[in-house]
Amino acid sequence: MKAELPANEPERLAALMRYDILDSGAEQAYDDLTRLAAYIAGTPIALISLIDRDRQWFKSKVGLEATETPRDAAFCAHAILRPGDTLVVPDATRDRRFADNPLVTGAPAIRFYAGAPLVTPEGQALGTLCVIDSQPRQLSEEGLAALEALSRQVVAQFELRRTARELHEQLANREVYLAQLEDYQKQLSEENRELQRASLTDALTRIGNRAALDMRLDEEIARAQRHGTALSLLLADADHFKHYNDTWGHPAGDVVLQMLAQVLRRRTRASDFVARYGGEEFAVLLPTTDRDSARRVAEQIRAAVEATGFPERKVTISAGVATFGGSIRDRESLLRAADEALYAAKRGGRNRVMHAADAAP
Repeated sequence: MKAELPANEPERLAALMRYDILDSGAEQAYDDLTRLAAYIAGTPIALISLIDRDRQWFKSKVGLEATETPRDAAFCAHAILRPGDTLVVPDATRDRRFADNPLVTGAPAIRFYAGAPLVTPEGQALGTLCVIDSQPRQLSEEGLAALEALSRQVVAQFELRRTARELHEQLANREVYLAQLEDYQKQLSEENRELQRASLTDALTRIGNRAALDMRLDEEIARAQRHGTALSLLLADADHFKHYNDTWGHPAGDVVLQMLAQVLRRRTRASDFVARYGGEEFAVLLPTTDRDSARRVAEQIRAAVEATGFPERKVTISAGVATFGGSIRDRESLLRAADEALYAAKRGGRNRVMHAADAAP
């Protein structure tokens, strides 16, 4: 189904022209945001898409060769009709607006689409930052919030581009122009660093999230392989946490998770990495730490948790530890081994530590 034109279409197109960005070359600042969007959403395709009069043009793209499509086929043309809302299409084949769309019935066979409108400070929707998959799926609340935050950074880049052009045109003094431009670049770089930090931090516990853990695991595994150093991973799970939540409520459970994160940070080195793996499960990445040392660290953490005065009642953890090497040669096998050791500890009675080497049949 072809999207109708926005009520403010002339003003919207004029705003797009003012940025002078259509048909410009690739730029790393935009490509970095697109790659981060694809990583956070876990999709093979991510685009910065701008809706011109008759076409959809891509300022930046991941996982797609095309540089533009007709506007009539663009999902983005629908998304800009509601500048304040991200358009999420879990399965395009089940949506009457898109079921017969050539981008659905043919390549790239779109099924899932999520597009956060790129809205100027004046309220004009120029296009979207969108993520696309060929499989039906959903986007988590955290993923949706991150996509919308990244879309605002795309517009910030547009504003920086316009400001730079205006400075170039208006300032005769080159030194003043360069100094002001450098200030804008520094400000935007700091905002981008803060955005990336926020997108890799668990909102409740203020430690790393699963995406941050995956990235750090890849880095540490590559370092261990390159230098031949030890590397261990600890996964810990709060025992009977569901009962705690059911009995005293989720706010009390959130306090427990925050306190557990604090214990983990206090009982680890600056070079270690602590993350919330999901729910009541935490991960501690231990560089340059062999099997025996990892066991000792895990036992110290377990004992520290047991000795902590939590609200309502005592809280304990079960922990599984795995060490890189042997059959454990990548991120997936390291996580799987630690997870299996964790469940061996839970089966063994909880409030205990089990190493994958001991848990193996």
